[in-house]
Amino acid sequence: MDEFSEKLNNLLVETFNRILKLEEQMLKAHSKMNLSISEFHVIEAVGKGEQKPKTISELAVDLGVTIPSVTNAIKKLEVNGYVQKVKSETDGRSILVSLTRLGKKVDSVHKYFHQKMVTALTKDLNEQEKTSLEQGINRLDKFFKEKLDLEK
Repeated sequence: MDEFSEKLNNLLVETFNRILKLEEQMLKAHSKMNLSISEFHVIEAVGKGEQKPKTISELAVDLGVTIPSVTNAIKKLEVNGYVQKVKSETDGRSILVSLTRLGKKVDSVHKYFHQKMVTALTKDLNEQEKTSLEQGINRLDKFFKEKLDLEK
């Protein structure tokens, strides 16, 4: 690996780890709830469907995990009062998941963290730098999507 590639690799790994750690710390500090980062992300995925509650299968696809993993997470979140499940009116076999008031509060804190992170990252960038940053992150995202598709 050349010097630039090594520096970039270290930066990506360290940044990823710091984002996860900071996100978990900030969310716990603001929400006073003992949720894992993956549980926050399940709540976030459910919250994205507030106009149209989502099924367990849809959540699994959105999160890129198995249906049993989402089922277990939703059961735990339901017991703790963050989500509620309701049978679909159009298809009695389907269960729809939505956030409770408490779940919406946690989701709001999570969204606030992301908003603060993006604002801090972009506040001093000019339009060209913003475009370059977006292009670089899109390339990184494309790489991960392609690698994940190969594994399925």
